[in-house]
Amino acid sequence: MNFVISSTVLLNHLQAVSRVISSKNTLPILDNFLFQLSDNKLVVTASDLETTLISSIDIENFSGEGNIAIDAKRLTNILKEFSEQPLTFNVNTENLKVDILSENGKFSVVGQSGDDFPQLPSLKEEQSNSIQVNSEVVLNGVSKTLFATADDELRPVMNGVLFQLSPEDLTFVASDAHKLVRYRRTDVKADFTSSFILPKKPASLLKNIIPKDEQLVKIEFDDKNAFFEFADYKLVCRLVEGNYPNYQTVIPTENPNKLTIDRVAFYNTLKRVSVFSNQASNLIKLDIKANQLTVSAQDIDFSISAVERINCQYEGEGMEIGFKSVFLVEILSNLSSSDVILELSDPSRAGILLPLDKENEDEDVLMLLMPMMINA
Repeated sequence: MNFVISSTVLLNHLQAVSRVISSKNTLPILDNFLFQLSDNKLVVTASDLETTLISSIDIENFSGEGNIAIDAKRLTNILKEFSEQPLTFNVNTENLKVDILSENGKFSVVGQSGDDFPQLPSLKEEQSNSIQVNSEVVLNGVSKTLFATADDELRPVMNGVLFQLSPEDLTFVASDAHKLVRYRRTDVKADFTSSFILPKKPASLLKNIIPKDEQLVKIEFDDKNAFFEFADYKLVCRLVEGNYPNYQTVIPTENPNKLTIDRVAFYNTLKRVSVFSNQASNLIKLDIKANQLTVSAQDIDFSISAVERINCQYEGEGMEIGFKSVFLVEILSNLSSSDVILELSDPSRAGILLPLDKENEDEDVLMLLMPMMINA
């Protein structure tokens, strides 16, 4: 089989699918891209057994059909060195030799049989669900929650993003037991009630390859696997097994103390003051009185400290509360409104951060952070 393709088009697709390839593959064949040529489509696949990413490219000039596995690293490295030009791939499916012809040269490699590449899993029809969602919804849902996922070998269900679908809304949730993010969209309604936990790696892949312009993403899943299909890509992944904890119980509902503050000013103050916090605890103290927030930190071991004041709007009783500065900074960097609301009940209960202005009428963003003890 042979085909002609733009060097930059092929490189862009290969760089996208190569993100799935593991540096420690148990099967040598997984160090390769699987190329499948049929009709006028070149389908490129990469996999680590748990997650598979497939890209489809339209081909105008081709002959024959078949498949072959080509070393991913070597092929990507050579394509990076080409300027934009058409490349001709001549593939001998008998001896697995691949000749790549450029304007001025010929580059030869030996591939492996494409038949050795692992087969895709299939969904159980009687147990599967399917929905089409706007790409902007999936992109925002994953982007807002991914940073809050855990790295917990003892509780693997926390190491992914929960997708909850119902006739009322689509909700994305992630938590590492210190912070929790819930992103809800009321403009997406399923005709069923179900959920699944998407592992961190495929969630990160989705964040990187889902187009920002409005397109539909088809999501199909059963109790074991999920398929995401959009534009020129299909992502197939094994889901995290188990039930996600009842996260609703940790979200305080009675929060009489409300602080409204400029998000960027708060973020910059935290970044400055946290330099002086204890390196082990990263404890930062918020002292809220009237319409002023005092942010302070100290490291007794090195006799260093910092205090900074910011104007704010505050409704409620004066309060001192401690947070881990790196988590609070992370949350603020993942909110996009100009002002944020920090809702508090008492210093021993979680604080809730909300955007003051919604980007979308149908959007509901909630970020929760557990407090830290302040030493008297």
